[in-house]
Amino acid sequence: MTFLDKLKQQIIKELEIPAADFSYPPQSSLGDLSFTCFDLAKERQQNPADVAKKLAAELMTRPALKKYFLEIKAFGPYLNFVISPDCLATTIINEVKKAAARYGTNNDNQAKKVMIEYSNGNTHKEYHVGHLRNISYGDAVNHLLSANGYQTIPVSYINDFGIHVAKTIWNWQRGGNKQSQTANRGYLLGQCYAAASQELEKQPKYKDEVVKIMKEIESRRGNNYKVWQETRKWSLAYFNSIYQELGIKFKDTFYENEMIPAGLKIVQDLIKKNILIKSEGAIIADLEPYGLNVLPIIRSDGTALYPVADLALANEKFKKYCLEESLYVVDVRQNLYFKQLFKILELTGDTGKRAQLSYDFVTLPDGMMSSRTGKVITYEELKNKIQEKLLAETKKRHPDWTLSRVQQVAQSLTISTIKFEMLKVSAEKTITFNIEEALKFDGYTACYLQYGYARLKSIIRKEGFDWFYKTALNELKEATEKELLLKIAKYPEIIKIALTKYNPSELTKYLFELVQLSNDYYHETNILKAETGLRKARIALIGAVAQVLKNGFKILGLKTLEEM
Repeated sequence: MTFLDKLKQQIIKELEIPAADFSYPPQSSLGDLSFTCFDLAKERQQNPADVAKKLAAELMTRPALKKYFLEIKAFGPYLNFVISPDCLATTIINEVKKAAARYGTNNDNQAKKVMIEYSNGNTHKEYHVGHLRNISYGDAVNHLLSANGYQTIPVSYINDFGIHVAKTIWNWQRGGNKQSQTANRGYLLGQCYAAASQELEKQPKYKDEVVKIMKEIESRRGNNYKVWQETRKWSLAYFNSIYQELGIKFKDTFYENEMIPAGLKIVQDLIKKNILIKSEGAIIADLEPYGLNVLPIIRSDGTALYPVADLALANEKFKKYCLEESLYVVDVRQNLYFKQLFKILELTGDTGKRAQLSYDFVTLPDGMMSSRTGKVITYEELKNKIQEKLLAETKKRHPDWTLSRVQQVAQSLTISTIKFEMLKVSAEKTITFNIEEALKFDGYTACYLQYGYARLKSIIRKEGFDWFYKTALNELKEATEKELLLKIAKYPEIIKIALTKYNPSELTKYLFELVQLSNDYYHETNILKAETGLRKARIALIGAVAQVLKNGFKILGLKTLEEM
């Protein structure tokens, strides 16, 4: 139980009520913790303001509360509590010291098994900025689940079959493989797919050739199947290189081609049960009675669509891992599809708990992206553009650094920038990725947060003081110090709120505000030139801030930079 939780529980105990809703006053002059008296007033048939005034006088005499609060005062119908700075400083900094990397985490969910599926890339396509939102969001939610006590199983599902593969191979065979010796052949396949899609729109007469290739791949025989095997390896190696750069690790990876055989058996079983039906040579799920339209399962040419493998995968997940819940990270365009898929599973009697975590599009300043048309910013292009600018900026700031050190910092900042831009906007909102805005050192950006952290670490290094050493923390009496301590105390609540809403932007906003407070403190307060006892207490405070920043960065998937 955190410090603020203990305070709230003690107040509830003194009020002799089963539970209460607390809030934080909008201004520090009003207090640090607030309790509304409306329910109590209704129960006592009294005016809420009168109840608050009476309770303020009564509770301040209670020994169990006096040790925590300097003052308890009424403000209209609100009962406001002013926390003792000494108690706050000693308790919070010691909590952070003791918990260190685990500060802010909890065991509320008793290691319940939850699988989260994200980064569902398509082999033979480019990896673009839209995919980066999926993987950044999914990985942050995965970390939030772990921080809140879940046993998480992060997995990826790779679409390595499908008509997009046949289109790419069709174009590859026609001469799209001229640059096949390039180092990044997985990236080249994506360009080949985009070119194929544009050509097939102009020349629909080639559609039959693509279908023939698709059937040959699905039969797992012939030259096209061999080409698929080889080119698939290139795509997977390409994806793995991206995961390594982004610091993403999965416990398991599922592949569409491995799910299709089991999926086809499920389809036949569902036809017998009349859950799926034949229609004009195709197999469909008629979900009109449930307001979910019609979902095609197998095309009239006999080739399988996505639901075939997805039905098998949905079963395999629970069978293999005995899950409490299975989460799917998908973009909003797939909302209807997953409602359809879950309804089919429900009709089969499957009671597994599943949910989709949807996120909106990532756009360019001039419009939408599409793998089909090739109008995208690929991962490689985005990374290179950002890294080029950060290399120049880092060289300018540190002309004495070696090239390798400059490159290392620039690369780390590049990854932080990409992830932070994908996470600072709540999932239901569209992101317009603007590189110039993302690289500012004085705004709501990764560069600003990383620089704030590096500055704190620089101060600690200059002092040469181990902030974990026992210090007289009651020296911290400034209003800005109490504000920082309260902000640190709220971090565990933010971790819970961010997961409850499946919204990492709650955490990015919190970290931004914490860095703002610490920067203001740095500029307004004499830290290194204060007398010894106060100096050590202030170093301990900024050490606690740095630890919280590091913990929050880790949940977002950002590496911390000691210098920049």
